[in-house]
Amino acid sequence: MHFNRRRALATPLFAAGALASARAFAQPAAIGDVNEPLGICLEGWPYPGPVSFLPLTMAGEALRMAYMDFAPTGAPNGQAILLLHGKNFDSSYWAGPIDWLRKAGFRVVVPDQIGFNKSSKPLINYTFEALAANTLALADKLGLEKFAVLGHSTGGMLAVRLTTLYPERVTRLILEDPIGLLDYRLIAPPQSLATLEATEHKFTPETYRAFVARYFPLLPPAQYEPFVVWRLRMAQSGDYERFVAVVALTYQMIYNDPVIDLLPALKSPVLLAVGAQDKSVPFAAYAPAEMRPKIPTLTEAAHRAIAAIPQGRLVEFANVGHVPHLEAPEDFARAALAFLQG
Repeated sequence: MHFNRRRALATPLFAAGALASARAFAQPAAIGDVNEPLGICLEGWPYPGPVSFLPLTMAGEALRMAYMDFAPTGAPNGQAILLLHGKNFDSSYWAGPIDWLRKAGFRVVVPDQIGFNKSSKPLINYTFEALAANTLALADKLGLEKFAVLGHSTGGMLAVRLTTLYPERVTRLILEDPIGLLDYRLIAPPQSLATLEATEHKFTPETYRAFVARYFPLLPPAQYEPFVVWRLRMAQSGDYERFVAVVALTYQMIYNDPVIDLLPALKSPVLLAVGAQDKSVPFAAYAPAEMRPKIPTLTEAAHRAIAAIPQGRLVEFANVGHVPHLEAPEDFARAALAFLQG
């Protein structure tokens, strides 16, 4: 195990591609007006490449899992990597990593998990084990015998579950500001679906914009506004109540399906990459008042968790929040590629 707490230096190699992609993501003309309804499967929402669908069956229901599959643009290195999104982020935010990973020779596969983004939204009991099985089914369909994984936020929890369930398939694992470094059952009581749905319904444009802003201490508002726009547009969809119900169900998955105890079982080399200013703690708002000051932030939890990972290395990005690949794209690219190629 290696500790490495640093902020990597920016390099010209990554600056143009990653920053250009991040800026393109934030163009208002591409994302529509907040008053324009948007379907809950993000129909028409711009993605950085063609979207395909994998037919799946869960709980007896026929579903479709959206994904993008990119060939390398640089000299192929024979390796593939899966990018697993966070809970409140659509996969357009992977545009920068897709670009520099392809240039480095990787085949890049970007799934939208069932219940999220452009994939089906069934009203089922969600588990990370089931989502991991879906992800492996996609890898099998695409002929990926082995692959690296980059999981961000909730995608980090899924990445841990996937890697421990199928250790022979995952070559290297990058956890970017993963939630799940705490067992949330220890900090807050369980919340009913009705309570979680009510929390979603309470959001106004102003409060949801503030909710998203806390993820990004470095970015100007224009660059994270797309995350706000699609959520506000979804609220005007005829299927919005289904979306809210699925949000509640997936929050219960995060609460009921912890992965912190799986960290010692990770057999692959792991890069735990976190923003030093990431204060994300799901379910903290439901914790007893006397408990809240004692709850570690995500960054603090990462410093404790790294000791449990057999081949773990920690990289911390100064002044960065919950999404280093958007706030410090060159630094994140440098650290990730050094790890993947090391």
